[in-house]
Parts: sequence; structure tokens; C-alpha cells
Amino acid sequence: MNEHFEHLLTRAAVLIDRIEAVIPQPLKAPDFSQGIAWRYRKRASGHGSLEPVRQLAAMNLADLKEVDVQKEKIQRNTFQFVQGKPANNVLLTGARGTGKSSLIRACLHEYATQGLRLIEVDKADLIDLADIVDVVAERPEKFIVFCDDLSFEDGEPGYKALKSVLDGSVSAPSPNVLIYATSNRRHLLPEHMKDNLTYKHTDDGEVHPGEVIEEKISLSERFGLWVSFYPFTQDEYLAIVAQWLQSFGVTPQAIAAARAQALVWALERGSRSGRVAWQFARDYAGQH
Repeated sequence: MNEHFEHLLTRAAVLIDRIEAVIPQPLKAPDFSQGIAWRYRKRASGHGSLEPVRQLAAMNLADLKEVDVQKEKIQRNTFQFVQGKPANNVLLTGARGTGKSSLIRACLHEYATQGLRLIEVDKADLIDLADIVDVVAERPEKFIVFCDDLSFEDGEPGYKALKSVLDGSVSAPSPNVLIYATSNRRHLLPEHMKDNLTYKHTDDGEVHPGEVIEEKISLSERFGLWVSFYPFTQDEYLAIVAQWLQSFGVTPQAIAAARAQALVWALERGSRSGRVAWQFARDYAGQH
């Protein structure tokens, strides 16, 4: 009888373990001493966890060229944040490959010794954003929640979750958390020609946006700081190429000789972005 009872207990324990494995569990705080950057990952079972980024790409503010105006705004806002002063959520928009994500990583390296930390969250996982904020809300560090290449299609669930966290919803926003997001879309949602039909014209000649337009700009306007990035000119592109080649140890003579090849590289890629400049510099430095 006792053996039968023990067998039932063992089977029950196994069954409970299996059930717990598929039931989403509350997000647990990790050991934050393991790193300065974290990534939120959600498994197929529904469990979410904060995992340290083991290989963090080195990036310094001085490495980023031809974006001085944007750099000053983001660095100033981040410095205010780590100092415990009022600061804004930031939306970085504009041309691809111009240094939006790199600026955020560079700020992390700049202020990590002052308690700045970063948590990267994919768009699909933004529905869990409130849980992530709750986990870090009582921590002494300052956390940037980073959403890269952010854009939404109509009706996506993460859209409303992000709006709630940015606005504070019923609760006040956590003073040690800011949202930094990059996007190629200024208003984060697709804009269609038919949306313009919702504009209303008053008798006195004024034009007012309709509900569709108001909804599409309501998310982006919750970011207190907008920073725009623009395509580089040829001279700016070449200056970035030279900076990266120098960082790879290429001689000044070889850098000067690389100008024509750098322009051909950009022409073949159809872009004079900072990313293309970095890719050319890696290829050229590898050959020389």
C-alpha cells in the first residue's frame, strides 16, 4: 500500500512539473551584477526571462562622426537621466544606417560606470513591457528599455502596451526607466493615402486631422524627445570611411587612396550610410 502511494506521489510530482513548465510564470529579476546590457527573451512555453548580453559590441561616442547635433541631444538627455534629473523617452527616426542604434550603445558605454543599464526588447514582446518595468522599478540603476527598428502594423498588441508605459497609464512612470526606440517611420505606423480623407475642413478654412490620423500620431508624440537622422552627403560618407579605416590601423596614405573605392562601394550598395562606410572599411582594412 505504501509503495503504491509513493508511486502515485511520484507520478503526481512529475505531472505538476510538466504543468508548471507550460504555464507562464511571473518574470523574475536576474542577477544584475552579471552585465550592463540585457535582452528579454520569451520561450515557446511563454516563459520570459532577462538574459545578459555576453558579447557587447564596443562603441564610443567619439567613434560616431557627422551626427554631432543628434549626439548632443541624446547624450544630454541620457546624462540628465543618470543624474536623477528629469529626462525624456527618445524616438530616433530617419535614414537607415546613420547611427541611431550605435548612439544608444555608445551612451551605454559612456555612462555604465554611473549606473546606466540597457534592456533590449523585441517588438513582439512589448506586450510584456509592464512586467519588465515592474521587475526593475525598485533597482538603484537607471534602465534604458531599447526597442530597435520599431514599427507597427494596424492592430498589433504591442502598440497599446507601449502607449501605456510611455504615458504611465493609471500608475506614474517609473523614474528609473526610459524608453529609447529607433524607427524608419516617424509615426511608427503605416500611413496610407486614404487616411487623408479623414481630415475635416471647417467653415473658417481650418483643417483638422481625423480620428485615424490622430491615432497614428498619438504613439510617437508620447516620446518627449524626437531626434531625426538624414542621409549623408558624399563628403560626410568619406569622412566616416576615413574614421573607420583609421580605427582599423590603416595608414593615412592608404586611406587617401581608398576614396575612389569607397565611392564605388557606396554606388554598388545604393547608399552612403554609416553602416555602408563601416562595411567598406572592414573589407578594405582586411585586404591591406
